[in-house]
Amino acid sequence: MSSSVLLLFVIGYFVILLVVAYFTSRNSNNDSFFIGNKNSNWMLVAFGMIGTSLSGVTFVSVPGTVGSAAFSYFQVVIGYLIGYVVIAFVLLPLYYRLNLTSIYNYLQHRFGMVSYKTGALFFIISRTLGATARLYLVINVLQIFILKDLGISFGVATFIILLMILLYTFEGGVKTIVYTDTLQTTFMLLGLVVCIVYIMNNMSHSVGSTLQALGQSGLTKIFNTDVASSGFFLKSILGGMFITIGMTGLDQEMMQKNISVKRLGDSQKNMMTFSVIMVLVNFLFLLLGGVLFLYAKTNGVMVSGDDLFPTVALKGVMPAAISIIFIIALISALFPSADGALTALTSSFCIDMLGIKRRENLSEAQRKRIRLTVHMTFAIIFFLIVMGFKAMNSKSVIDIILKVAGFTYGPLLGLFAFGIFTKRTINDKAALYVCLLAPLLMLGLDFVNNIEWWQKQIKLDASWVDGVKSLSASLFGKFKIGTELLLYNGIVTYLGLLLISKPGDRNARLTAERSERPAVEME
Repeated sequence: MSSSVLLLFVIGYFVILLVVAYFTSRNSNNDSFFIGNKNSNWMLVAFGMIGTSLSGVTFVSVPGTVGSAAFSYFQVVIGYLIGYVVIAFVLLPLYYRLNLTSIYNYLQHRFGMVSYKTGALFFIISRTLGATARLYLVINVLQIFILKDLGISFGVATFIILLMILLYTFEGGVKTIVYTDTLQTTFMLLGLVVCIVYIMNNMSHSVGSTLQALGQSGLTKIFNTDVASSGFFLKSILGGMFITIGMTGLDQEMMQKNISVKRLGDSQKNMMTFSVIMVLVNFLFLLLGGVLFLYAKTNGVMVSGDDLFPTVALKGVMPAAISIIFIIALISALFPSADGALTALTSSFCIDMLGIKRRENLSEAQRKRIRLTVHMTFAIIFFLIVMGFKAMNSKSVIDIILKVAGFTYGPLLGLFAFGIFTKRTINDKAALYVCLLAPLLMLGLDFVNNIEWWQKQIKLDASWVDGVKSLSASLFGKFKIGTELLLYNGIVTYLGLLLISKPGDRNARLTAERSERPAVEME
């Protein structure tokens, strides 16, 4: 199928999003943008969050890992499930009890203004880097397989797509995204199922015979029992658990949608429903990776990693109808991760950094003007960082996202854990320094421990790398840090906070703050 026809489907899809945005953003105000007027349907939120959590990275990168790592990614998925339980029954009750618009307000209630702004700062850094990495992957696929044939450069494609996202999130924010994410998740999951069914039918396979063929190729192995390996199953499960707690439970974008649901009970139903579906969907993506591997091998396609699925779907290996379904599903995976991130970053910067809800001298119109300016500024920042990822030209974006999460969500994990599980008070002004030093320390350790990974991402002198490898062997032996990096970072942050703390009553500040806030319906 020609690139021009595929581009028309992309444009048509975007028009549908604009129509949805038009109807959902009517009579919107700042509360609509930030928390959907706390009137979102929990079922829509749960379903739409699947698209936000998966994104184009899951759609392209996870299937691409099967050829080299079999089904080992499912170890991390098991950790995800445990993490969602913690979020539903530990964090959500806390957020609802305090009636939060920004979840980082908890840090202000518990520790003070510096801790509050530090938490928001790390969210902004984390989500900006994570969202732009996801955005880069999908735009890169579109540019290589469609737009390049039409003479459209990567930079132009990035600009146009970000402009599209701005257009349909500009007014409605969360109120609009709850509906557009539901639509996009539907298209993405339909594309996933259709591609799996087509490939299995083409090879005359059932689910059972596919798993048997994959087992014979050694691709269904899930658990890694090598303790020293970065993919050891306990490391992966723990890593997945704390990545979920950090990237979902301590993430304003994900929690912004949850706390837009009116009642705590419904929000918890949303989280648990979402978690079960996420496990099943991730298994389907691994199954897709397996059938893609078999299909590519049968048809002589000699690519792997992030390029495998796009090559099979768009380079004449599959029929035109499957190419169209792939493109629609890929775009559906792109928009939820980017639109939600832009909205959440705008909300966090306006509420947490600029304090527009605390500034009573601002009119509603002034607040809106500030919000729109911040929204556009983040779109520009997204553009610049995506271009930076293009310069790096990484072959496995999911590795970058998990690594970034380990460094940037660790301080958030440490701050929230210290606040929830201790009664101690801290030197609030010193919190920023602890939260900066902890990831820097872990960055140095990870650089030495995983020098081979870093060498793939940035150009390093070979002789210098050999010296670092020798140092790594003497310090760590064969032990490799994996996805549990975030946990180590959180522990270092927790210990740092302990050093700047003293005995105190953690409930004193919370009680005072709560008495000044309106009650929220808990049941």
